[in-house]
Amino acid sequence: MSLSLAVITYNEEDNIIRLLHSVSDMVDEIVVVDSYSSDRTKELCMKHPKVKFSEKKFNGYGEQKNHALDLCTMEWVLFLDADEVPDEALKHSIKSMACAGKSEFDVYQARFTNHLGIYTLKFGGWGNVFRERLFKRCSARYSDDKVHEFLTYKGKAGTLTGRINHYTYKNIHHHIVKINKYSDMMAEKMYDRGKRITQFKVIFSPVFEFIKVFIFKLGMLDGFGGFYVAKTMSYYTFLKYSKLREKIRQDEIRKSLNKI
Repeated sequence: MSLSLAVITYNEEDNIIRLLHSVSDMVDEIVVVDSYSSDRTKELCMKHPKVKFSEKKFNGYGEQKNHALDLCTMEWVLFLDADEVPDEALKHSIKSMACAGKSEFDVYQARFTNHLGIYTLKFGGWGNVFRERLFKRCSARYSDDKVHEFLTYKGKAGTLTGRINHYTYKNIHHHIVKINKYSDMMAEKMYDRGKRITQFKVIFSPVFEFIKVFIFKLGMLDGFGGFYVAKTMSYYTFLKYSKLREKIRQDEIRKSLNKI
């Protein structure tokens, strides 16, 4: 098995070295597509002998990831985010497949362990997460969604032994910045698809989101970490729908002015 690691980055100096050190002994090349970071991401990547570094303006996650795929040259691709690190069991699983020289599936998923600051989440919809991360380069592509993109492929996905440790944010400020960014992109995505929103949904969807995560998905069993997740998920829901409503309202005002 010839293997490429693909990563898209933006201001990931706090994460990228940890990822590169973790997987450099098991991949043949590392493709990094950066969105013109303003920190030391480029400098750190350029020091690694296996890294093929390039820069591209960010127009959405789906487009950026597919661009990274196009730059990969190996048969298989391990696609990770900069804040994701495979554990030893997962690396052993991939190495065993490489040594065998054959695979049952073209796409494999891995189970995640989500770390939210100092908390490791086991409930609230965060504790039993699987995502496709290893696949044959010519067998899969990402959807063109600006946010919440997904891998498209035919057939079923296998499951790898081991886990990916996902370190979602370094502090609360960083997390809120990410929430604001994602809600911007999600509102734009919904607007482009013609989605409309009522005031009732803007008000009550965040309430239901909190109840769903904290009560129905047992987030309460994660203690304060579970409460924090439920609260911030509720906040994200409020932001994305409020921003969508704002876009729709601005569009209505423009149309009214054009008629004058």
